[in-house]
Amino acid sequence: MTTIHPVNRMRASDCRLDDFVATLEPGHATYPHAARTESGVVIYDADAVRAVAVDPERRDDLRDELVSALLDGPGIVVFSGAFGASERLDDSTATFTAMVAEQRAAGDGGGDHFAAPGANDRIWNALQKLALRVPDLFADYYANDILALISEAWLGPMYQVTSAINVVNPGGQAQQPHRDYHLGFMSPDSAARFPAHTHRVSPALTLQGAIAQVDMPLESGPTMYLPYSQRYERGYLAFNLPEFRDYFAEHHVQLPLRAGDAVFFNPALFHAAGTNRSTSIRRMANLLQVSSAFGRAMESVDRSAMLRALYPTLAARLRTGDRRGVDNVIAAAAEGYAFPSNLDTDPPLVGMHGETQAELTHRALATGLDAADFAAQLSALDERHRA
Repeated sequence: MTTIHPVNRMRASDCRLDDFVATLEPGHATYPHAARTESGVVIYDADAVRAVAVDPERRDDLRDELVSALLDGPGIVVFSGAFGASERLDDSTATFTAMVAEQRAAGDGGGDHFAAPGANDRIWNALQKLALRVPDLFADYYANDILALISEAWLGPMYQVTSAINVVNPGGQAQQPHRDYHLGFMSPDSAARFPAHTHRVSPALTLQGAIAQVDMPLESGPTMYLPYSQRYERGYLAFNLPEFRDYFAEHHVQLPLRAGDAVFFNPALFHAAGTNRSTSIRRMANLLQVSSAFGRAMESVDRSAMLRALYPTLAARLRTGDRRGVDNVIAAAAEGYAFPSNLDTDPPLVGMHGETQAELTHRALATGLDAADFAAQLSALDERHRA
């Protein structure tokens, strides 16, 4: 008897707009701690949530509710007034504004994952930069319990926060709809190489958030969302397809935000920053990416040292025609993933990310780079990745 196994692959050719639209039906879930829903988005009053969250049992109930909203519900929640005077919101905005001005004066400011380089002002690794520059301000800002509550809810304990300041200036154009990290930061061909269960698991490993540092009326182009779109399993391949982009353009929702409001969403949610049609609003958001403690290797490995030692052997074996064997050794020894990286020195100017160790090694072998030149380029790559 032959056992037929289901195909564990995601293919763009299997993406169907009708199937996608069918996943957008709201269902009948309720969110008893929410203040209201607006355009399908669940909105909480941050002060009311804080009052509930001090009780451990009710805090657990809140976490369960938030997971339901992010996983099977609209995929997005808003906390009104999440950051304010106690978090020194105005001081943080002034500090970030000064950082942007310093970057401009120095001629710095890297690329963007989903917009043309130079269209926005970016502060990469704003988390570390704020902590080193004004430690007490960092402590006040990140003592925020709303951020802790939803991070714990989605990722469990031991999560890690990263932050990038994004300023969309007047006239800044909308992004194309997309999903976020991990698979959303890859080309469709690269994402399709990952098995279907990885497409399902990836969104559970990160939480996306944005804190409005300034008021964001609709004319300033706050982020556009398509509620419930995180449910579509083939979405990491679908968001690049014209018919899906057209559907997003016609059916997305957009909510104005006040300074201090915080938005959190499932990274698989289709979303895109809007066009800033204002003449004077520099729309500043603190973009948070909170990562699971999982997804890391058990042992620390010096992959650069390994590659320097292996390179002559790889070059010799490649000359014998053993391409597959060489590819397999590189996969075992080299860092094949572009992140984490220092996006100030290794910005995504072309494509979604800088060169990986594996890509460098393949390129060096293909072009006949000698071992000394390879080692020098590898060291330069390592330096670009260092914070």
